Amino acid sequence: MNVIHFFDAIDKSLFLFFNGIHASFFDGIMFAISGKFTWFPLYAAVIYVIVERWKKDGVIAILSIILCLIIADQLSSHLIKELVQRPRPSHADDLKGMVHLVRDYTGGAYGFVSSHAANSVGFAMLTILIFKRSSYSIAIAFWAFLVGYSRVYIGVHYPFDVIGGVLVGLFAAFVCFELLKRYHPKKHQVYGSNTALEHPKTRLLIAIFGLNLIGTVIYSLFFF
Repeated sequence: MNVIHFFDAIDKSLFLFFNGIHASFFDGIMFAISGKFTWFPLYAAVIYVIVERWKKDGVIAILSIILCLIIADQLSSHLIKELVQRPRPSHADDLKGMVHLVRDYTGGAYGFVSSHAANSVGFAMLTILIFKRSSYSIAIAFWAFLVGYSRVYIGVHYPFDVIGGVLVGLFAAFVCFELLKRYHPKKHQVYGSNTALEHPKTRLLIAIFGLNLIGTVIYSLFFF
């Protein structure tokens, strides 16, 4: 067994373990967490806080977030997936009948790396670097973890797909933060300052995230 087959076997074993931990109660919740449009209130709250904190200068920070998402998405979806061409577990012939799929959703043909993981981690890491608040960092890191885990739960990604997406997202975030440090008009407020985000604004972001998550759970339970 070569190295690639060895890690592939480990990845599939991990996938079957985590994907096998499921219950009908959580199916709708995880499917909703994985949705592209679920987290718009969180994104809007982040944009609002940036504009409120830095006014017109915040446009550069917002553009850096957009650029981060473009880099993460393009690298994961349109470069790495096409180069590697690893079938998703939902399309793997040797796993037929063994994968727990939610809503019979199978995704596209290829899964490495997870663009959901890349985008969510890129967004989370870049905003962590911008805001520099431990409470926000914990909340948004938990959010990124939920998104990544949901992709394994609903059966469309292996754990290593998600880990690969995490690395892509981190790369995109650090590249964009370096650009932001260089070109932001108020560098001292974006980098190396504990005053980058006041506590009330931190609490607002955490509250919006909490309400967004609760709303997602309630919606999935009643309308899934």
